[in-house]
Amino acid sequence: MKAFGPRRPAARDRRRACTAAAIIIAGAALAACQTVDPGPVAVAAPRVPVDYRIRHPIKLREGTRAVELFIGSFRTDLTPVQRAEVASFGHGWHRNATGGVAIRLPTGTPNEEAARKALPEIRSILVASGVPAGGIVVTQLPPFPPNQLVPVVLEYPKFNASAGPCGRWPTDLGPAAGLDYMTNDPYWNLGCASQHNLAAMVDEPVDIVQPRAEIPPYTPRRDTVFDKYRKGESPATVYPDADKAKISEIGK
Repeated sequence: MKAFGPRRPAARDRRRACTAAAIIIAGAALAACQTVDPGPVAVAAPRVPVDYRIRHPIKLREGTRAVELFIGSFRTDLTPVQRAEVASFGHGWHRNATGGVAIRLPTGTPNEEAARKALPEIRSILVASGVPAGGIVVTQLPPFPPNQLVPVVLEYPKFNASAGPCGRWPTDLGPAAGLDYMTNDPYWNLGCASQHNLAAMVDEPVDIVQPRAEIPPYTPRRDTVFDKYRKGESPATVYPDADKAKISEIGK
Protein backbone atom coordinates (compact mmCIF):
# COMPACT_ATOMS: atom_id res chain seq x y z
CA MET A 1 0.00 0.00 0.00
CA LYS A 2 1.41 3.41 -1.07
CA ALA A 3 1.92 6.17 1.44
CA PHE A 4 0.43 9.60 0.51
CA GLY A 5 1.61 11.49 3.59
CA PRO A 6 4.55 13.36 2.06
CA ARG A 7 2.45 14.75 -0.83
CA ARG A 8 -0.23 16.50 1.28
CA PRO A 9 1.70 19.72 1.97
CA ALA A 10 2.37 20.25 -1.74
CA ALA A 11 -1.31 19.80 -2.57
CA ARG A 12 -2.30 22.34 0.07
CA ASP A 13 0.22 24.83 -1.30
CA ARG A 14 -1.21 24.49 -4.80
CA ARG A 15 -4.74 25.08 -3.53
CA ARG A 16 -3.62 28.17 -1.62
CA ALA A 17 -1.82 29.52 -4.69
CA CYS A 18 -4.92 28.99 -6.82
CA THR A 19 -7.11 30.73 -4.22
CA ALA A 20 -4.74 33.73 -4.02
CA ALA A 21 -4.62 33.96 -7.81
CA ALA A 22 -8.43 33.95 -7.99
CA ILE A 23 -8.63 36.76 -5.41
CA ILE A 24 -6.09 38.86 -7.32
CA ILE A 25 -7.92 38.37 -10.61
CA ALA A 26 -11.28 39.28 -9.03
CA GLY A 27 -9.79 42.42 -7.44
CA ALA A 28 -8.29 43.48 -10.73
CA ALA A 29 -11.64 43.02 -12.44
CA LEU A 30 -13.41 45.12 -9.82
CA ALA A 31 -10.75 47.79 -10.06
CA ALA A 32 -11.19 47.91 -13.82
CA CYS A 33 -14.93 48.57 -13.43
CA GLN A 34 -14.47 51.46 -10.98
CA THR A 35 -14.59 54.98 -12.47
CA VAL A 36 -12.98 58.00 -10.83
CA ASP A 37 -14.82 61.35 -11.14
CA PRO A 38 -12.24 63.91 -12.26
CA GLY A 39 -14.48 66.73 -11.06
CA PRO A 40 -15.41 69.88 -13.01
CA VAL A 41 -13.20 70.54 -15.97
CA ALA A 42 -11.59 73.95 -15.75
CA VAL A 43 -12.03 75.91 -18.97
CA ALA A 44 -9.81 78.91 -19.41
CA ALA A 45 -11.79 82.11 -19.87
CA PRO A 46 -11.02 84.14 -22.98
CA ARG A 47 -8.51 86.86 -22.41
CA VAL A 48 -10.71 89.41 -24.23
CA PRO A 49 -14.49 89.24 -23.52
CA VAL A 50 -16.46 88.44 -26.65
CA ASP A 51 -19.33 90.81 -25.82
CA TYR A 52 -18.38 94.41 -26.58
CA ARG A 53 -20.81 95.60 -23.88
CA ILE A 54 -18.63 93.89 -21.29
CA ARG A 55 -15.39 95.22 -22.74
CA HIS A 56 -16.70 98.78 -23.02
CA PRO A 57 -19.69 99.20 -20.67
CA ILE A 58 -21.66 102.45 -20.58
CA LYS A 59 -21.41 103.88 -17.09
CA LEU A 60 -23.33 106.68 -15.38
CA ARG A 61 -21.32 109.39 -13.69
CA GLU A 62 -22.23 112.71 -12.13
CA GLY A 63 -20.84 115.52 -14.25
CA THR A 64 -21.81 119.09 -15.07
CA ARG A 65 -23.77 120.96 -17.72
CA ALA A 66 -22.08 124.27 -18.49
CA VAL A 67 -22.78 127.31 -20.67
CA GLU A 68 -20.22 130.05 -21.35
CA LEU A 69 -21.33 133.63 -21.96
CA PHE A 70 -18.69 135.91 -23.48
CA ILE A 71 -19.53 139.46 -22.43
CA GLY A 72 -17.58 142.35 -23.93
CA SER A 73 -15.79 144.88 -21.76
CA PHE A 74 -18.10 147.75 -22.80
CA ARG A 75 -21.40 145.86 -22.66
CA THR A 76 -23.74 145.77 -19.68
CA ASP A 77 -26.42 143.31 -20.85
CA LEU A 78 -26.78 140.09 -22.80
CA THR A 79 -27.27 139.68 -26.51
CA PRO A 80 -30.49 138.08 -27.82
CA VAL A 81 -28.61 134.86 -28.53
CA GLN A 82 -27.19 134.80 -25.00
CA ARG A 83 -30.65 135.36 -23.50
CA ALA A 84 -31.93 132.35 -25.43
CA GLU A 85 -28.97 130.27 -24.19
CA VAL A 86 -29.65 131.20 -20.57
CA ALA A 87 -33.37 130.42 -20.95
CA SER A 88 -32.60 127.03 -22.53
CA PHE A 89 -30.12 126.36 -19.73
CA GLY A 90 -32.81 127.12 -17.15
CA HIS A 91 -35.37 124.82 -18.79
CA GLY A 92 -32.79 122.05 -18.97
CA TRP A 93 -32.21 122.42 -15.24
CA HIS A 94 -35.75 121.06 -14.60
CA ARG A 95 -35.14 117.83 -16.53
CA ASN A 96 -31.54 116.96 -15.75
CA ALA A 97 -30.18 118.81 -12.73
CA THR A 98 -29.18 117.05 -9.53
CA GLY A 99 -28.35 120.27 -7.67
CA GLY A 100 -28.43 124.06 -7.84
CA VAL A 101 -27.04 126.49 -10.41
CA ALA A 102 -23.62 128.09 -10.00
CA ILE A 103 -22.77 131.38 -11.75
CA ARG A 104 -19.00 131.92 -11.96
CA LEU A 105 -17.83 135.46 -12.66
CA PRO A 106 -14.38 136.43 -13.97
CA THR A 107 -12.04 138.43 -11.75
CA GLY A 108 -9.12 140.63 -12.70
CA THR A 109 -10.07 140.74 -16.38
CA PRO A 110 -11.09 143.66 -18.61
CA ASN A 111 -14.70 142.42 -18.75
CA GLU A 112 -15.02 141.90 -14.98
CA GLU A 113 -17.21 144.99 -14.48
CA ALA A 114 -19.38 144.20 -17.52
CA ALA A 115 -19.96 140.67 -16.25
CA ARG A 116 -21.10 141.97 -12.86
CA LYS A 117 -23.54 144.36 -14.50
CA ALA A 118 -25.02 141.51 -16.58
CA LEU A 119 -25.46 139.31 -13.49
CA PRO A 120 -28.96 140.62 -12.50
CA GLU A 121 -30.26 139.91 -16.01
CA ILE A 122 -28.85 136.38 -15.91
CA ARG A 123 -30.47 135.71 -12.55
CA SER A 124 -33.85 137.07 -13.68
CA ILE A 125 -33.90 134.85 -16.77
CA LEU A 126 -33.04 131.78 -14.70
CA VAL A 127 -35.77 132.55 -12.16
CA ALA A 128 -38.28 133.14 -14.97
CA SER A 129 -37.31 129.73 -16.37
CA GLY A 130 -38.24 128.08 -13.08
CA VAL A 131 -34.93 127.91 -11.22
CA PRO A 132 -35.48 128.81 -7.53
CA ALA A 133 -33.74 132.02 -6.50
CA GLY A 134 -32.33 130.24 -3.44
CA GLY A 135 -30.76 127.58 -5.66
CA ILE A 136 -28.52 130.08 -7.50
CA VAL A 137 -25.02 130.60 -6.11
CA VAL A 138 -22.59 133.23 -7.39
CA THR A 139 -18.89 132.43 -7.18
CA GLN A 140 -15.70 133.74 -8.77
CA LEU A 141 -13.46 132.07 -11.28
CA PRO A 142 -9.74 131.76 -10.47
CA PRO A 143 -7.55 134.63 -11.69
CA PHE A 144 -6.61 134.57 -15.35
CA PRO A 145 -3.77 136.34 -17.17
CA PRO A 146 -4.50 140.03 -17.82
CA ASN A 147 -5.97 141.21 -21.12
CA GLN A 148 -7.74 137.86 -21.56
CA LEU A 149 -11.47 137.69 -22.26
CA VAL A 150 -12.97 135.28 -19.73
CA PRO A 151 -16.62 134.19 -20.03
CA VAL A 152 -19.31 134.01 -17.39
CA VAL A 153 -19.86 130.31 -16.71
CA LEU A 154 -23.24 128.81 -15.78
CA GLU A 155 -23.26 125.21 -14.62
CA TYR A 156 -25.29 122.65 -12.71
CA PRO A 157 -24.61 119.00 -11.80
CA LYS A 158 -26.25 116.26 -13.84
CA PHE A 159 -25.83 112.60 -14.74
CA ASN A 160 -23.64 111.82 -17.74
CA ALA A 161 -23.23 108.58 -19.64
CA SER A 162 -19.79 107.66 -20.92
CA ALA A 163 -17.87 104.68 -22.30
CA GLY A 164 -14.22 104.15 -23.00
CA PRO A 165 -11.54 105.33 -23.23
CA CYS A 166 -11.16 104.11 -26.79
CA GLY A 167 -8.03 103.64 -28.85
CA ARG A 168 -6.38 100.94 -26.74
CA TRP A 169 -4.38 98.38 -28.74
CA PRO A 170 -2.67 96.09 -26.19
CA THR A 171 -1.67 93.52 -28.85
CA ASP A 172 -0.84 93.48 -32.52
CA LEU A 173 -3.61 92.48 -34.93
CA GLY A 174 -1.32 90.84 -37.47
CA PRO A 175 0.63 87.58 -37.50
CA ALA A 176 3.27 89.17 -35.28
CA ALA A 177 0.85 88.78 -32.37
CA GLY A 178 1.66 85.06 -32.18
CA LEU A 179 -1.04 82.89 -30.62
CA ASP A 180 -3.40 85.88 -30.26
CA TYR A 181 -3.60 86.06 -34.05
CA MET A 182 -4.58 82.38 -34.32
CA THR A 183 -7.36 82.41 -31.69
CA ASN A 184 -9.65 84.63 -33.82
CA ASP A 185 -10.85 86.51 -30.71
CA PRO A 186 -12.22 90.06 -31.07
CA TYR A 187 -9.63 92.73 -30.50
CA TRP A 188 -10.01 95.00 -27.49
CA ASN A 189 -10.99 98.22 -29.25
CA LEU A 190 -13.85 96.60 -31.22
CA GLY A 191 -17.18 98.26 -30.37
CA CYS A 192 -15.71 101.05 -28.24
CA ALA A 193 -16.59 103.84 -30.69
CA SER A 194 -20.20 102.62 -30.98
CA GLN A 195 -20.63 102.53 -27.20
CA HIS A 196 -19.01 105.95 -26.84
CA ASN A 197 -21.30 107.51 -29.49
CA LEU A 198 -24.41 105.89 -28.01
CA ALA A 199 -23.57 107.29 -24.57
CA ALA A 200 -23.11 110.77 -26.09
CA MET A 201 -26.38 110.71 -28.05
CA VAL A 202 -28.78 109.44 -25.39
CA ASP A 203 -31.05 112.22 -24.12
CA GLU A 204 -31.62 110.84 -20.62
CA PRO A 205 -28.66 108.76 -19.34
CA VAL A 206 -30.86 106.96 -16.80
CA ASP A 207 -32.77 105.40 -19.72
CA ILE A 208 -29.76 103.12 -20.25
CA VAL A 209 -30.36 101.58 -16.83
CA GLN A 210 -34.16 101.50 -16.62
CA PRO A 211 -37.14 102.60 -18.76
CA ARG A 212 -39.15 105.71 -18.07
CA ALA A 213 -42.50 105.58 -16.33
CA GLU A 214 -45.60 105.86 -18.49
CA ILE A 215 -47.07 109.36 -18.61
CA PRO A 216 -50.83 109.92 -18.19
CA PRO A 217 -52.81 109.77 -21.47
CA TYR A 218 -54.32 112.85 -23.09
CA THR A 219 -57.83 112.69 -21.67
CA PRO A 220 -59.75 114.94 -24.15
CA ARG A 221 -58.53 113.00 -27.17
CA ARG A 222 -59.21 109.66 -25.49
CA ASP A 223 -62.81 110.72 -24.66
CA THR A 224 -63.38 111.77 -28.28
CA VAL A 225 -62.19 108.42 -29.63
CA PHE A 226 -64.28 106.46 -27.11
CA ASP A 227 -67.37 108.52 -27.94
CA LYS A 228 -67.00 107.75 -31.65
CA TYR A 229 -66.48 104.08 -30.84
CA ARG A 230 -69.70 103.95 -28.82
CA LYS A 231 -71.63 105.56 -31.69
CA GLY A 232 -70.19 103.09 -34.21
CA GLU A 233 -68.24 105.79 -36.05
CA SER A 234 -64.68 105.60 -37.28
CA PRO A 235 -62.26 106.88 -34.62
CA ALA A 236 -59.85 108.10 -37.29
CA THR A 237 -58.92 111.77 -37.23
CA VAL A 238 -60.58 113.77 -40.00
CA TYR A 239 -58.64 116.80 -41.21
CA PRO A 240 -60.85 119.38 -43.00
CA ASP A 241 -58.01 120.69 -45.22
CA ALA A 242 -56.38 117.35 -45.99
CA ASP A 243 -56.82 117.78 -49.77
CA LYS A 244 -54.74 120.95 -49.78
CA ALA A 245 -51.61 118.96 -48.99
CA LYS A 246 -51.93 116.79 -52.11
CA ILE A 247 -49.65 117.55 -55.03
CA SER A 248 -51.76 115.82 -57.68
CA GLU A 249 -55.43 114.92 -58.13
CA ILE A 250 -54.68 111.72 -60.04
CA GLY A 251 -56.69 108.80 -58.75
CA LYS A 252 -59.80 110.70 -57.73
